[in-house]
Amino acid sequence: MGQFGHSIDDQGEVSLILGGARSGKSRLGETIVEGIDRGAIYIATAQAYDDEMRRRIATHQERRGNQWRTEEVPLNLGPALLDLFPGAKPILIDCLTLWLSNILLAERDVESEIADLVDILPQRNAPLVMVSNETGLGIVPDNALGRRYRDLSGIMNQEIARVADNVIFVAAGLPLVMKGRNPAQNSN
Repeated sequence: MGQFGHSIDDQGEVSLILGGARSGKSRLGETIVEGIDRGAIYIATAQAYDDEMRRRIATHQERRGNQWRTEEVPLNLGPALLDLFPGAKPILIDCLTLWLSNILLAERDVESEIADLVDILPQRNAPLVMVSNETGLGIVPDNALGRRYRDLSGIMNQEIARVADNVIFVAAGLPLVMKGRNPAQNSN
């Protein structure tokens, strides 16, 4: 793993939003970023492998409207962020756990990819909001891949939370600030 003890500079806050499925994480992330700049960048990590996922993606797209610039980044998140940072636009990544699933299934070095992502976060020059599922709150998966994914998700969330300015847990649409503040309270 890389070095996670660095400080976050004042070039815009890093916020991590955690929660379960359909908890309101994405909506909160959108609210935070829209409150900063309606011309923000939305990094979509999902891949539409079936009709159900296509419907979920369409729902998110309809809710955002066309004021967002969407970048589809299923795998190379670190390099994509480095390319986007000079633009000084707020960025919303939705979601880290889908990205994690993509890199795990692509048989890439997951730990290295997480470390690389964490290490580039201080290079941003505008607010960055990341959405991630909290997968460790449910039942223990019955297979090795599921357990590995759950464990890696927990490790990833811990590493991102360590360097984030704000960590917010969302349940039933209600945000609970775990670290820092809720930037959505200042965006309306």
